[in-house]
Amino acid sequence: MPKVIENLKEKILAEADMQLKEVGYGAMTIQSIAKACGVGVGTVYNYYSSKDEILIACVAAACMERLDRICAVARYSRTYEAVIHCIYDEIRAFCEEREYIFKDATAANSVDGAVFRYMWFLSSRLAEPLRKFCKSDAEAQIIAEALLAWIRTGKSYEEVYSSIMKLF
Repeated sequence: MPKVIENLKEKILAEADMQLKEVGYGAMTIQSIAKACGVGVGTVYNYYSSKDEILIACVAAACMERLDRICAVARYSRTYEAVIHCIYDEIRAFCEEREYIFKDATAANSVDGAVFRYMWFLSSRLAEPLRKFCKSDAEAQIIAEALLAWIRTGKSYEEVYSSIMKLF
């Protein structure tokens, strides 16, 4: 009878994230993740088809937590600036929290490729809380995309907010 491990998919991601932080993307392997989780390599492949897919899943899970927090705060925010500030703080914290991935050149290349592919999804999710303050969906989308770009380049909140206010 096969053994059943509760929340194995989450356990695999947690182990992968720990290995990313401790040994880096290059040293992390499907085998090392499987061994640490007490399962066979094939079991990990049942959930993820590659090391890149595991990396992207780690980043996506952390990103979704931040996006959910942004939407929750935005529901109760009455001002445009409060929502912009929340988005800035959450995305900045995400980048700092996952700095070990973004500073690892091999991992960063995989993540950047995935971020490029999923940019529309990310910016759409960030645009949701902005819509109630914008004249159109397009305006909210543009602001969300600009926020992502400016935060990734290290701009301060004051620079970001000032730039947005000049645009709109």
